[in-house]
Order: sequence, then C-alpha cells, then structure tokens
Amino acid sequence: MIKRVGVCFFVSDLHGRVGRYRKLFDSILKERPEAVFMGGDLLPMAWAPTESFDPLRQDFVNDFLAENLSCLRQELGPHYPQVFLIIGNDDSRFEEAAVLSVASSGLWEYIANRRVKFGEASVYGYPFVPPTPFFLKDWERYDVSRYVDPGCISPEEGVRSVPVSEREKKFSTISEDLERLTAGDDLAKAIFLFHSPPYRTKLDVSFGEGKMIDHVPFDIHLGSIAVRRFIETRQPLLTLHGHAHEAARVSGSWQDRIGRTHCLSAAHDGPELALVRFDLNRLDDATRELI
Repeated sequence: MIKRVGVCFFVSDLHGRVGRYRKLFDSILKERPEAVFMGGDLLPMAWAPTESFDPLRQDFVNDFLAENLSCLRQELGPHYPQVFLIIGNDDSRFEEAAVLSVASSGLWEYIANRRVKFGEASVYGYPFVPPTPFFLKDWERYDVSRYVDPGCISPEEGVRSVPVSEREKKFSTISEDLERLTAGDDLAKAIFLFHSPPYRTKLDVSFGEGKMIDHVPFDIHLGSIAVRRFIETRQPLLTLHGHAHEAARVSGSWQDRIGRTHCLSAAHDGPELALVRFDLNRLDDATRELI
C-alpha cells in the first residue's frame, strides 16, 4: 500500500487541441486532483491543421499551456496538483527548451528520462517509441535491435529538429535506455509515464488486420517489445501509455495487466478528451471518461 495521495488524472495525445485542454483545465479546477500525468504528443503538429489559440501568439508551450496552468495555480493555491510531463514522437524536440524553462518555474516537472518522487512513489518518464512510418525522428529509437518493420522509417533516416550524434541514431535502443534509467531500483511503488504502449497488448492494437506491406503481413501491434519485456521483468506498480490512438476502439479496452502491473492508456481517436482517473491504492477502480 502507498500512503493515500488522492485521485490522479492521466491524459495523452492532446496534439495541441485547445478544446481538449479547456476540458482538462475545467476538470482540474472542479475536481482538484492530487497529480496530473501528461503522456506526450501534447503540442500542435506542424504539418496538420490545428485549432489556433490565438493567431497572433504562436508559442503554444508558453502562451497557452503555461499561461493557463499558471492561472490554475493562482486560483487553486495549495491545491494545485503536481504535474508530470513528457513529450511524444509528434512533438518537436526543438520545443524541449521551452518545456524545460517552464519546469524551472514549478508549473510542471519534465521527467523525460528522469526519476522524481511523488509521495512514497517514484515516477519515471520515458518518451521514445519504436520506429514509425513518420518522418520526424526526434523521439524514436530502435526497440531491442536495429530491426525496422516494413513500411516504417529507421531512426537514421527521416528528419530531426535538433541534431544528435550518429552513434545515438544508429545504436541507441529503448531496451538499453530503460536499463540505464532504472538500474537496480526497486519498482514496487513505481509509476512509469511512457509514450509507447507495450507490444501485443490491448493498448497497442491498430487497424490493418490482413494488410500487406511489400508482401509482408502488416503488424497491427504498434507498441514496444522492450517496454513489454521491461514490465514483465521488473513489475512496476503502474504504467501509463499513449501513442496508439485507435487501440481502445479496436481492442475494446483502454487498460491491461502484465503480471502485477496495471497498464492504462489515455490515447483516443475521437474528438473528445480521454480523461483517465486513478487512485494508486485502488487501481482496479480506474476509470476513463470521454469528455
């Protein structure tokens, strides 16, 4: 058991949609959660139509996200929640500097590749996903080897908003990252904020059953083998995931179990905000509401 910390919120894959954020802010103000976990793909996508929060102000991190959370902090005072945040594969790494700058003000804790405390629990953040068909590679890694699924683009190709070394592009893997991040830590009271879901679960299923790519069957599971193996082996208390928007619609569930570990997803392929609520001492009672 963990000393009671109250109800927590989890959201992911908001993609800069102002309407979804307004619903999140209203829910925070009304319900006063103990913590809010934000699981990546939070910013507007440069190549897709977006809802403009203000055509004269284009800095989404500072002029929208930080500004609105700052207003919430002023209104809620000591009841302002701890906010844990990572960014995802559709978020440009160029924006990381702004995210870090806001973190220094205490509005949120940016936990990509970091561990922080949350009461008696430890919270770890990990933003990278296995190779996708998309060109932006800022937050993509090889998974457990240098294999790339048919139809996907390797981390060595595509584009990056921030340069990285050739060694990182060619040889970094999610598997090695997770081993480095956790070392010999006891994870019995650990919460992991992942962007990628674990492979072959209810949380990583996509459309495309029976589809072929270059005469090879399309793998409808979009998740990480490394994340799956990590959860199986290390058995953290709770893992939070996004990335596979349609998974809940295809599989029929937004939650799964791997051994003792509860795995929840807040990804959603509709226009609504998918708001997951959970209590660390009653994870079987977690709920997901489409607002």
